Amino acid sequence: MFLPLLVCFFVLLIYYTLFKPLTYWKDRNVPHIKPWPVLGNALPMLTGKHSITEFIEMIYHQFPNERYVGIFSFRNPQLMIKDLNLVKRIGVKDFDYFTNRTVQITEKVEPLFGRALISLLDQKWRDMRATLSPTFTSSKMRFMFNLVSDCAVQFVDHFLDEDDGDVIEVDTKDVSTRFTNDAIATAAFGIHLNSLEDKTNDFFLMGKDLNNVTTWRALKLLGYSIFPALMRLLKVPLLPGKYLGFFTNIVKGNIREREEKGLVRPDLIHILLERRQGKGTDEDVVLPKEFAISNEVAVESRRIVELTDEDIVAQALMFFFAGFETTSTLICFMCHELAANPDVQQRLQEEINDVLKRCDGKVMYEALLSMKYLDMVVSETLRLWPPGILLERVCAKDYAIPSDDGQRSITVKKGVSVTVPVFAIHRDPKYFSDPNSFSPERFSDQNKCTIKPFSYLPFGVGPRICIASRFALMETKILFFHLLSKFELVPTKKTTIPMVLTRKKIILAPENGFWVGLRRRSTPSH
Repeated sequence: MFLPLLVCFFVLLIYYTLFKPLTYWKDRNVPHIKPWPVLGNALPMLTGKHSITEFIEMIYHQFPNERYVGIFSFRNPQLMIKDLNLVKRIGVKDFDYFTNRTVQITEKVEPLFGRALISLLDQKWRDMRATLSPTFTSSKMRFMFNLVSDCAVQFVDHFLDEDDGDVIEVDTKDVSTRFTNDAIATAAFGIHLNSLEDKTNDFFLMGKDLNNVTTWRALKLLGYSIFPALMRLLKVPLLPGKYLGFFTNIVKGNIREREEKGLVRPDLIHILLERRQGKGTDEDVVLPKEFAISNEVAVESRRIVELTDEDIVAQALMFFFAGFETTSTLICFMCHELAANPDVQQRLQEEINDVLKRCDGKVMYEALLSMKYLDMVVSETLRLWPPGILLERVCAKDYAIPSDDGQRSITVKKGVSVTVPVFAIHRDPKYFSDPNSFSPERFSDQNKCTIKPFSYLPFGVGPRICIASRFALMETKILFFHLLSKFELVPTKKTTIPMVLTRKKIILAPENGFWVGLRRRSTPSH
């Protein structure tokens, strides 16, 4: 009698654990991709049949007339949002229902990184976002501009010293990562580095290792995606303690030295220390708005957080972690597109020449922001190769999506994630003609007004848009300003045109790496 009951128990357990969750969207009459047990819809990516971008586009186009599609992240149901009006509702209008990210790393799991803005939840996130927002305005970028510009000049000087008249073949990923490392080190941590010369400095090696998604780290991230409550209960850390100790010692030592000696340096630590003292309100300065952050939305919060040393360390670590890889990848793709499109590169160099003449050879932040064609080129690179190929939010309370265009209403239940397929939207011919071609003219003054709202989301949407996007844009623009004033970017034998993305990674990366050639300009601009 006992054995049959035990067998029935295990059969029911297996059914309700492995199979029943996979009927979630079918039970609700939601169009969906048929999932596999345990793996959900991840099998094509795990087997290398599709890259993550191919998979996103496949699902997106498989249901052309639907506003949303049901998918499974392993055993967890997710709702892919395709309709731009729904993107607006979820990202902005009804943001209170979708405040938090899907993968949640709390302070109990990561005592330091759990205090970073990117990890905070609900009201804690609102309060910290409102506290930090004045830190990342255009006027604060102007405050840090010279530090980043000096890094760009240092970068270009390195290759000027190497120049012997031939084309210099460059592993773009390696050198751009070294540039972003140095820019963030000086702007966020108060440290001057030259990672192209000192190739094994501790700061760079730590950053590279921190952003290296090893198999073990990938499994832990997977665990947080599939069994988030269990992972938090077990307090499984994502980051080894050596990173936390390294960055904590740097920032706290920096704070202590500044307070003891009264030192002032135009960087993130100084701005955050000013915020702690109740200073640092924004100056009344009107600067040109960059298109990539045109849909930024302010956060309302009546409470300003009193920043502790640990809070400052956490935000500096977030700044480094979030910017090290993403900005260097943007730089890589832009190098590739300029090498593959010499007409675009030539026009951009002409704009650089004009600005240098107007500024007597020294560019300032206001002049950089006024460069319309440079902004067009960066904006188009971000459209083709967005740093966030998916946006994910978890539903905080039951949310009703009303019926529309023949698709019935549905209730997104608390705890279910919604995902916005940014990569697929950016390449949808409904919104961008000839979407796979590189055409900065899409973002000209005449054309950008025709771009549908919420069809362009390179840094996210609504109040949770990337807070450091202005810094990423400043880094990218000032590097190309100085680089293209001295060099032309040309394809080499290792440059693959058109770009072929690898199926071995869950991020945007080419099959054979990023490679371009640097050729000294025959008529330098200055």
